[in-house]
Amino acid sequence: MALRNTIAWGALIVGALAITYTFAPTSGKLELAAPEKRTAAVDFKLFDSNGKEVKLSDYKDKVVLLNFWATWCGPCEVEIPWFKEFEQTYKDRGFAVLGVSSDEEGWAAVRPYMKAQTMNYRVVLDDGKMPSPYKDIEALPTTYILDRQGRVAVRHTGLVAKDVYRRSIEQLLAN
Repeated sequence: MALRNTIAWGALIVGALAITYTFAPTSGKLELAAPEKRTAAVDFKLFDSNGKEVKLSDYKDKVVLLNFWATWCGPCEVEIPWFKEFEQTYKDRGFAVLGVSSDEEGWAAVRPYMKAQTMNYRVVLDDGKMPSPYKDIEALPTTYILDRQGRVAVRHTGLVAKDVYRRSIEQLLAN
């Protein structure tokens, strides 16, 4: 009985830590970097669900929310409806969402998920050959918001409040 209680408590603690880590708030700054302190986002080339080549540089002159996610990521699932809303609300003002799926199962897992979530923004699949800093992403979701010059204005790791994203997007669209 004592061993069973010890195992149960151990499992409870491990579960609580996993939930805390998974839903931990973002790391880093919530505010946009000053324009003079922003660095150019590293370009990459991947393919979307239709097999069309997509380069980050294709989004020049747009404010871009670049989101690294996976179908199994709970916080990612929370953010997807927000990103769909942002895509719809701001697309006519020079804004785009670009999702980069990290699913090892590839399109077999991602396409049905995209359909079930009715994702209205472009998604590409990480091919495992991404350049730094993208290949060094340690946690999902990780989201970069890029200004119209293709520079990183802010990077978030973990779940971020919807209003934090909205404020950043609106500030960048206003400039």
